[in-house]
Amino acid sequence: MIPAIGPDYGKMLDQARILAQTRYRTAMVLQFGGFTTSEGVEAGLTRIADTAGMPLTLYVIKSENYVDVDALARLIDRGTLIAVEYAIVRANPADDPYLRRLLRHVPAARVSGMGERPALVHLCEFGLAAWTTGSGCIAPRMVMALLQAAKSGDRETAQRLYDAFQPLETLRDDISLIRVLHDAVTLSKLADMGPILPLLSSTPPEHHAKIEHATRALLALEHEIAQSNPNP
Repeated sequence: MIPAIGPDYGKMLDQARILAQTRYRTAMVLQFGGFTTSEGVEAGLTRIADTAGMPLTLYVIKSENYVDVDALARLIDRGTLIAVEYAIVRANPADDPYLRRLLRHVPAARVSGMGERPALVHLCEFGLAAWTTGSGCIAPRMVMALLQAAKSGDRETAQRLYDAFQPLETLRDDISLIRVLHDAVTLSKLADMGPILPLLSSTPPEHHAKIEHATRALLALEHEIAQSNPNP
């Protein structure tokens, strides 16, 4: 388990002092959107890691302007960061000069990609360690099977599993990444997530049937994998 801290510096600092009294080995720093500079982010993360007494996991790089590649490389080299999650959305994930530049300075084993949509490109073409999953809340065994197939070079199996995730991922992209996943977990009957707290709101009811259909289809495949491999 990796706790999350932040996103603003004040919360990070308060939480880092608490972390220093725990046995956690890292904490995930949430990106603060707004008034930041690369130099300020580098200084802030260094102070937080020193206060917490542990290296940090940076979640999530969504903008090229948040922190520059040289600063990231220094933070990794100094041991301030143990891992980075990369999540800049590209129309074509294979065409990503920033990510290629990042990997010239930071080992790919320290970088995670984002979500199922660019997963195969991030793993097979860029060599990233893994990705942060959303649909894995519905189908964790399928996510692990996709990861293993991609890493072993079994492109046929990887593509089949990848394609199975796309209906739900498309709804998340088209409507809302967070709200659709929240409601999908409830509609799958895996857990009742309850209402989304403000300042968000639930997915409009007219989308519920589509979300439930995509979720049920994904869950059926998850059950098939569970039956064929009960001890993953």
